[in-house]
Amino acid sequence: MKKFTSVEDIGPLDKAVEEALEIKRNRFAWTDLGKNKTLLMLFFNSSLRTRLSTQKAAMNLGMNVMVLDVNQGAWKLETERGVIMDGDKAEHLLEAIPVMGSYCDIIGVRSFAGLVNKKADYEELVLNQFINYSGRPVFSMEAATRHPLQSFADLITIEEYKKKEKPKVVLSWAPHPKPLPQAVANSFAEWMAKTDYEFVITHPEGYELAPEFVGNATVEYDQHKAFMNADFIYAKNWSAFKDPNYGKVLSTDRSWTIDRSKMNLTDGAFFMHCLPVRRNMIVSDEVIESEKSIVIPEAANREISAQTVLKRLLESL
Repeated sequence: MKKFTSVEDIGPLDKAVEEALEIKRNRFAWTDLGKNKTLLMLFFNSSLRTRLSTQKAAMNLGMNVMVLDVNQGAWKLETERGVIMDGDKAEHLLEAIPVMGSYCDIIGVRSFAGLVNKKADYEELVLNQFINYSGRPVFSMEAATRHPLQSFADLITIEEYKKKEKPKVVLSWAPHPKPLPQAVANSFAEWMAKTDYEFVITHPEGYELAPEFVGNATVEYDQHKAFMNADFIYAKNWSAFKDPNYGKVLSTDRSWTIDRSKMNLTDGAFFMHCLPVRRNMIVSDEVIESEKSIVIPEAANREISAQTVLKRLLESL
């Protein structure tokens, strides 16, 4: 594996999950694989789980790790071609990227959508510049349109907790006071499409995701109907995708908040969320603190998804 930016890079999901669970049983079985190899983690945006889990995964494999907060610990970087650099950005990515690549063996990049220019966001300009110019294997630690490390961890978690071979999994929009990217929702939908689960997406009208991510999923605008007999409820907010409202908050309708009454419609479903979560906006205290909430094991599996990806990237060097 030379890069990891989407589900298409991971290969057969059954093999990927099998490998991940093997790693989870013995995290330190491959420490020689990363000996004298260096991971560079670049954060254009803030992080908690991604930073800690990926660094821990690299350490499990014996790697050296360097972490750079681009907007705090480096020159401000220009990302656009053709710009006259007479402002506050002192260096261009096209020079910075190959320099970074000369210091490491693998690069992880975290760069969110700007939610202003849909074309630029969905072309993944920042991530693709690293892939094209670093000379190193690159993996996404969340990009403008996808968060594949999270989705891989979500899949691992569902496989661990499912009680039937083909569970019903529901991705539910929930309200949030600020506009958020579609990346987690896009990515989760894309990964679910590669399984044989029954997959349903539910959201208010106007919050439709890009068709290439929805795929063959059932889209249900009635949240109560979508929750009926579900085995997993995955809550997430995202801003509007369709023009002319791209990146906007169209609704903060609290009737979409996931509470006990909605979870009672399910078949004893487990509750999932990528975290951080705004309590009593996305989900009620009662639900996230219940025995059916698996947000902590889900977050813990971020270490496992990252280690599986790094192991495959190291094996390709």
